[in-house]
Amino acid sequence: MEKSTLILTRKIQILIDLPTQEERKEALDKLYRWQNRCFKAANLIVSHLYLQEMMKDFLYLSEGVKYKLMDEKKDAEGILKNSQMSTTYRVLSDRFKGEIPTNILSCLNNRLHSSYNKDSQRYWKGEASLKNFKRDMAFPFGAESIRSFSYNPEKKCFCFRLFQLPFKTYLGKDFTSNKRLLEQVVSGEIKLCTSQIKLEKSKIFWLAVVEIEKENHQLQPEIIAEASLSLEYPLVVKIGKSRLTIGTKEEFLYRRLAIQASRKRIQIGATYAKSGKGKTRKLKALDKMSQVEKNYVHHRLHVYSRKLIDFCVNNKAGTLILMDQEEKIELAKEEDFVLRNWSYYKLMTKIKYKADKAGIELITA
Repeated sequence: MEKSTLILTRKIQILIDLPTQEERKEALDKLYRWQNRCFKAANLIVSHLYLQEMMKDFLYLSEGVKYKLMDEKKDAEGILKNSQMSTTYRVLSDRFKGEIPTNILSCLNNRLHSSYNKDSQRYWKGEASLKNFKRDMAFPFGAESIRSFSYNPEKKCFCFRLFQLPFKTYLGKDFTSNKRLLEQVVSGEIKLCTSQIKLEKSKIFWLAVVEIEKENHQLQPEIIAEASLSLEYPLVVKIGKSRLTIGTKEEFLYRRLAIQASRKRIQIGATYAKSGKGKTRKLKALDKMSQVEKNYVHHRLHVYSRKLIDFCVNNKAGTLILMDQEEKIELAKEEDFVLRNWSYYKLMTKIKYKADKAGIELITA
């Protein structure tokens, strides 16, 4: 039976809610320390899991040797002192005890066991290499670790405590309706799941994971919408005799190419810019323009995918077929200009998410 809920992740900036600069710096240092221990722990987990799986091949054990990755108390052929998941957790607990909250280690251990089991066959066949985690990775924590989550009318923000550290949200202009989402979390309308903290250039982001109900539309699976991604129009969709073109080549590329041209001029002019604080000051305008292009593309693709799904809902189409996508992707790979500027994969990702949320079955042909 198809699930009636959907897992959604929102990136929300949060600030350390402490009065003095020294206290905020101390708290930020603690977060960076947790991130560092999490990075080391993640690499340890996948290394131990791979070694356990490949032990028989690595040690060239004879066929007569009894070998099973199970608790020896539960299975006579088991070679582990406890369950496989407990072995990696014990390694982390012994090594990082007192340096990082155990809840983070437990969530990390559970997540990596799940992802490793999905890819274990590919590792065994040599079709994939083990995941390598970077120092700036996000670290997970359970929803039960968040305490006193509420809206503070005086500060005009949401406040909560995470492992006794006080935080407050910074929503900015809130184009993605994060305030409404957090209000539903406070009221208990939607469930908060295991989330993550991401540190980027001394900024703290909360990757909030929530479980929401899918939209309830009276759709009919027998009504089929056929959509295609083309070079002339970002999206063309047809339902019976109804046809809709979403966006145009000129409308999408004109602004993007203008931004790229502006970025190129800034890049050339950066050579003669005043340094002051070195490379950071010289490249400040260039970095800002790079973000402008990224934001423009993100917004445009969001609008296109939203119009597509709204058209399907209005026509009660319960099935959406993306036509001839393999051919379009191969064509895009051959044309550097198209591959650089058209953003096929991002658009398909947004369509898939919105279709799932609306209860529309997506088929790629």
